[in-house]
Amino acid sequence: MTPRSQERHSLPSKRIAIAGLGEIGRTVARKLAHGLPGLSLAAITTRDQAKAQAWLDREGVSCPLIALDDLPEYADLVVECAPAAILDQICRPMLTAGKQVMVLSASALLPRPDLVDLARAHGGQIIVPTGALIGFDAVCAAAEGTITSVQMVTRKPPRGLAGAPYLVENGISMEGLTSALCVFKGSARDAAAAFPANVNVVAALSLAGIGPDRTTIEIWADPAVTRNCHQIKVESDSASFTMSIENIPSENPKTGRITALSVIAALRKLTSPLQVGT
Repeated sequence: MTPRSQERHSLPSKRIAIAGLGEIGRTVARKLAHGLPGLSLAAITTRDQAKAQAWLDREGVSCPLIALDDLPEYADLVVECAPAAILDQICRPMLTAGKQVMVLSASALLPRPDLVDLARAHGGQIIVPTGALIGFDAVCAAAEGTITSVQMVTRKPPRGLAGAPYLVENGISMEGLTSALCVFKGSARDAAAAFPANVNVVAALSLAGIGPDRTTIEIWADPAVTRNCHQIKVESDSASFTMSIENIPSENPKTGRITALSVIAALRKLTSPLQVGT
């Protein structure tokens, strides 16, 4: 083995922290603890440390529980799996330190362009994983040319939308629905504000394509579906394409199982000797 290859193989692992230990955070933590090449589970920050410690003990995982402000000391990258309301508290220390944050609360990014400016100023990076959608490669490629429209239709079981601020404010109940009901139609920006925990997918789609004001979405509460269903139609000067996906909900009905797997795939890509896709 040459000195250069010895040096490459002895490089330390990229230290990964997780902010939030809900359904997604637990799945990612478990995978990191079991081993992802070139990555290590460095720390977890969560509101209920006693509950988190009990889970770690049951899983047999040894990992420090830390405060948000201590993230830059422990980690090179933080996976944000927390409520959107604390996105600033997670991102700012890391980005100011020139480090990376993988953001799942894409809806919370739209009203916070200053976080992108902060990353740019300090050499940090915000990564938005594919999450519950498909075709981001195609949308990103089309955006290098001219995209004329991006339209999305989301259908979810009513319980997957229950409690959304828009529904509460407008007195729209999800109880007892017997047929599909269109509960929202508008821009991705407005949808992200109205359904902050339900449509991170359209926020991410808008960031990949033509922005949150030109990307449109219809949101349907549909008692006939058992999965979170998304259909996207894109018109551009390079291609016209339609994509659809039906995601199986996790224990949290607002989140599909594939979201956590998307995070794991994105993390694996960070150190993989082979990267497929843009």
